Amino acid sequence: MKNETSSKINFFNLSLEELQELLVSIGAKKFNAQQIYDWVYKKNCYDFSQMSNIAKTTLPLLEKHLEIKFFKTIKVLIDPKDETTKFLFEIAPGEKIETVLMKFDYGYSVCISSEIGCAMGCKFCASGQLKLVRKLSPGEIVLQYVMANKYLNDLNGNKISNIVVMGIGEPFDNYDNLIKAIKIINCQHGIGLGARHITVSTCGLVKKIVQFAKDQAQANLAISLHAPNDELRSKIMPINRAYNLKELFNALNEYWKITNRRVSFEYLMLKDLNDTDECLKQLIALTKNKLCYVNLIAYNSVDNTEFKTSKRLNYFRDELNKNNIITTLRLERGSNIDAACGQLRAKYEKK
Repeated sequence: MKNETSSKINFFNLSLEELQELLVSIGAKKFNAQQIYDWVYKKNCYDFSQMSNIAKTTLPLLEKHLEIKFFKTIKVLIDPKDETTKFLFEIAPGEKIETVLMKFDYGYSVCISSEIGCAMGCKFCASGQLKLVRKLSPGEIVLQYVMANKYLNDLNGNKISNIVVMGIGEPFDNYDNLIKAIKIINCQHGIGLGARHITVSTCGLVKKIVQFAKDQAQANLAISLHAPNDELRSKIMPINRAYNLKELFNALNEYWKITNRRVSFEYLMLKDLNDTDECLKQLIALTKNKLCYVNLIAYNSVDNTEFKTSKRLNYFRDELNKNNIITTLRLERGSNIDAACGQLRAKYEKK
């Protein structure tokens, strides 16, 4: 598992079809690709020399042209309260991302990043305080799952069953690499995680919402809503100045026509800001009779922001449910380990 800069091709960037083409071009066999996928993604083997069903004459070819390159782990923090585990990975000097492993009643979920930094500038988000450095490659998205899953498997033999692309960055701002990463993760010869176990969150890049419906109709879509009117949403989420709520819901109507799948509306509960009775009425009007869930979220406080979490989550949930709007609570997780998106990275960047 090499970390040094290399001219070799990073295995994690390759779909199965691309790996097959590469192997044939260097003189290996096409079927070796499926064998390597199996060793890496199913058996957690990252050393070509240990892949016992690959001919010894093929190994030098693999070593010459391919590398299985891991991130450097800077920090691993575990919250003793809920076992939430945050990883701070260094991709290259000065380039750090976060990945969060979470334990639920139904199993383990991993929250992965799509960019180093973020250009969206949401006022409540720690990632928004750090400017966009660059977009992650498909392999860098996939590798977050691989490293978190290896950690979990080594810890207790379990496997991650769900992925949420809700970490640092705006996933639809890195659309092509995201779609390729999902394809690699879906591949039955590799990780084999079905699209319905993958959720992608966007702040509202409307053109990509419709495209996502066409490209990944089985994956789950979450919308970072966080405000029920344009005035407030534009204040805390600059994206709303480019694509307002009317444009967002026009795109969602197209999404629903294509997929007939429920959308999750993420709604951070911010004290004295979006938790008023008027906001509740507007949220009900916005989401009633829509194919959706509303996910009310307790806010993990972020340094250098004035926002605080509301105490009205239960009230909002009850009122929304009374209006036949399926509503869930996402309680605060990882509060002892800077688990809010971008918090840990931000602290390291300021050192």
